[in-house]
Amino acid sequence: MAVGGMVGGGIFAALGVVAITADTLAWLAFVVAGVIALCAGYSFVRLNGLVDGHAGPMTYVERFTGNTTLAGMLGWTFIIGYVGTMALYSYSFGGYFADLVGVESLFGVPLRPLITLAAIAVFVGLNTAGAHASGRSEEVLVGLKVLILLVFGVGGIYYGFANGELSSGLSNVGAGPVIAAGVAFVAFEGWELLLFDQESIANPEKTVRNAIYVSIVGATLLYVLVAIVTTNLVPPATIQQQPDTALAIAARPFFGAAGFVLISVAALFSTGSALNATLFSAARLSKKMVADDFLPNQLRGDADGEPIRPLLVVGVLTAGLAVLGSLNAISSFASLSFIVIFGSISALAVTQRESVLTTVVPAVGAIGAGAAATALLYHLFTSEFDTFVVVCALAIGVIAVELLYFERDRIEREVNSAEQRL
Repeated sequence: MAVGGMVGGGIFAALGVVAITADTLAWLAFVVAGVIALCAGYSFVRLNGLVDGHAGPMTYVERFTGNTTLAGMLGWTFIIGYVGTMALYSYSFGGYFADLVGVESLFGVPLRPLITLAAIAVFVGLNTAGAHASGRSEEVLVGLKVLILLVFGVGGIYYGFANGELSSGLSNVGAGPVIAAGVAFVAFEGWELLLFDQESIANPEKTVRNAIYVSIVGATLLYVLVAIVTTNLVPPATIQQQPDTALAIAARPFFGAAGFVLISVAALFSTGSALNATLFSAARLSKKMVADDFLPNQLRGDADGEPIRPLLVVGVLTAGLAVLGSLNAISSFASLSFIVIFGSISALAVTQRESVLTTVVPAVGAIGAGAAATALLYHLFTSEFDTFVVVCALAIGVIAVELLYFERDRIEREVNSAEQRL
C-alpha cells in the first residue's frame, strides 16, 4: 500500500519536472528528498508510538501542542496536499493517454484536459458508488508497476553503459538537486496513508513502522535508477517540451516503440490507480475530520455509507486545479504541501526528544524540509515568477480559509462586540 501510494503516480508525473531542474543530477534530488522523507517517517513513527494508540497525525499535534487549531490546519493541509497530488496524477494521466493515441485535440478542444476531467469524473463516480480496489488487486498492480520500472531501469542502465551514454552529473553539482528535491517531494507522498488506517492493520505499531521505512527506502532506490536512465537517454530539450511523458520517451532508445507503449500503459494504470486510492483516502480523512469538527458539518454524510459530499468537493477541487494549473505549478504546490507536513511533524518530534537519535533524525527532517521549501520558492521566484505567484496565491488562500474556519467563533464574537459598540 505504501509503495503503491508513492510509485503509483509520483515518479511518472513528477520525474520530468525534477529532470528539468536538476538535469543528470535528478537522481541526487530524489536521494535528498528521500532522506528528508525517511527522517519524517521516523518522526511520524516515533510520535505514533508515544500516543499509545491508533491515532493519526492530527492527534499528535493536538496531544503535544495542546492546540486544536494547529491540529485542524494540519488536517486541511493533508487534504489540500492530496488535491494537489490527485491533480498531478490526473494531469499526467491525460498527457500519457494523448501521447499514446497520438491525438492532440478532439473537435478543436485539446485532448489532455478532456481526458483529465473524464478520469476524475470516472473515479469520483466509482468511489461514490462504493467500488474500491481490493487489497489483493492493489498488491498485484503494485508488483507489476515495480517490475516494469525495474525492467526499464536495468535495461536502460545496460543500454547506456554499453553505448557510453551514462553520466553521474557529479562534475556539475550545484543548487539544482536541492531545488529539484523540493519538487520531488510529491513523489514521496503515500506512506503516511498507513497512519490513517491503523485500525484495519494487524499489529499496527510494528507493521506500520516497517512498511514506512521499507517503502521510502525502496521507492528512493527505484527513483534513482529511473532518473539516471531518463536524464541520460532523453535530450534535455525533449524533457523540456514533454516533461509529463519523459519516462515513456526514455524507453524508446533501448526498447523501441514497444517500450514507449509499455511504459505509457503502465503510467496510465499507475496514475489511475494512484488517483483512485488517494481520492478514496482523502474522502475518508475528510469524513473523520468532519466528525472531529475540523471540517464544516455540511460535508457530513451518511455515517455508515460512502463519504459522498467530501468525494464531490475533493473531486471538483482536483478537476479545477488539474485543468487550470500548469504541470510545474501543480507539482510545486503539491510538493510544498507535503514539505510543510513532513517538516512540521519532524519539528514536533524534536520537541519530544529523549536521546541523540530522537533529536538528530527529526532535526535533519525539519531543517531539510525548511531548506527544500526555501530553495523551491527561491527558484520559482527567480526563474518562474508566474508559477511562484500561483503557488503563493494558492497557499495564502488555503491558510486564510483555514484561519477563518478555525477562528470563526472568535471572529463572530469580535464582530458582535463591535456592532454593539456602534
